[in-house]
Amino acid sequence: MASEIKLPELGENLTEGDVLDVRIAPGDVISQGQTLIEVEAEKSTVEVPSPLAGRVAKLFVKKGDKIHVGQAVCLVESNVGATEEPVHAAAGREAAHADAESEVTHAEDAKRVAAERAEESRPAKRNGIRAEAKAPVGDGQHHETPAPPQKAAPSHDAVPAGPATRRLARQLGVDLHEVQGSAPGGRVTPEDIKAHVRDRVSAPTSRGPGMQPPSLPDFERWGPIERRPMDAVRRKTAEQMSLAWSLIPHVTQHDQADITELEAFRKQQEGKGPKLTITAFALKASAIALQQFPQFNASVDVAGGLLVLKRYYHVGIAVDTERGLLVPVLRDVDKKSVQQLAEELTAVAERTRQRKIQGDELRGGTFTITNLGGIGGTGFTPIINYPEVAILGLSRGRLQPVVHNGQIVPRLLLPLSLSYDHRIIDGADAARFTRRIAEMLENPLVMLLHA
Repeated sequence: MASEIKLPELGENLTEGDVLDVRIAPGDVISQGQTLIEVEAEKSTVEVPSPLAGRVAKLFVKKGDKIHVGQAVCLVESNVGATEEPVHAAAGREAAHADAESEVTHAEDAKRVAAERAEESRPAKRNGIRAEAKAPVGDGQHHETPAPPQKAAPSHDAVPAGPATRRLARQLGVDLHEVQGSAPGGRVTPEDIKAHVRDRVSAPTSRGPGMQPPSLPDFERWGPIERRPMDAVRRKTAEQMSLAWSLIPHVTQHDQADITELEAFRKQQEGKGPKLTITAFALKASAIALQQFPQFNASVDVAGGLLVLKRYYHVGIAVDTERGLLVPVLRDVDKKSVQQLAEELTAVAERTRQRKIQGDELRGGTFTITNLGGIGGTGFTPIINYPEVAILGLSRGRLQPVVHNGQIVPRLLLPLSLSYDHRIIDGADAARFTRRIAEMLENPLVMLLHA
């Protein structure tokens, strides 16, 4: 009996990926659980195991292909007795998953439609035009301001979309009725929401021309060129940075921390445990500052007009890899010591560089730190990792002449660069937040009071 093995679910809201490696070839005899291919999705690597044993009769993908959930990976020949149960079990699991998702989606749709209808019954002001209340049903008259002729009023039929997609739409202030769904049945996905926002931001407005870039010139007129496709990590990074830059009004606050004493203490601890780095101390200092300035540990709900304050402190750390920049998240930073953070930081950075980081480890951050000190620089303007509202950049510490205790002496100064969302964070609070972190790095004993 021949069975098609298809790409299973890769994770929440993950519908496709790039084939990084193919571990099998036609004619190979494989065992149940053996890795067939490696797929890169959302900057993480996923190994796809075989649900059954048998012989590979045909291979449908190759390295570098883009593959979608449900797409056939290979055809495997096996006897009925050995494979019938696993295949039926997988089908049952898929059916149960689809039913559960359908129930959740229908419940979400019902709630949303009820809320919209309740909203309809009240006078509302949308797009700067106040709509008049409708006459009672049956009188044959409707007294309301007509909609612009070029745009039909949105339908209130339930839009097929999952809960995560609806949450993203609410966060970005997007009406799902205006989004064209790309999934089967017209289902709207998070990627559709992001594409809609990009189109909306780049569309021409009354305040100026559109932001669509012009066509590139023919560079070959002036010399030889190479066209190199962007890999999955670079495409995702470009998409995330474009989204963040389009939605968030960025401002960057710069400061310096005198880390002379901290560096001396750090060197004294070498060889006595996990390597203590400046980033580990910055993690602890940031967690303390986030508790004292909760607006920095938040997200903006534009649609609801709300500030979502998070009572947990998960800090992302930007890691430079051969594939590009990845941001794994360290959980509950406020509950861990500097030594624990240093140990965890070393482990997660190594897993990230070895492509062993899981997709869930790249999500759920509330604040981000990026350290370029190992490379150089005197300051920079990091882009906020949406939907967060702030990011802290560290540059290289340098010995500089400073007036200290009435004398000019060399001191080690660390540049700090804090980019923040100016919609909800004022410059004065950003300066206080950055200075608070600097004070704790200058006097690390203060951090012991918050262990």
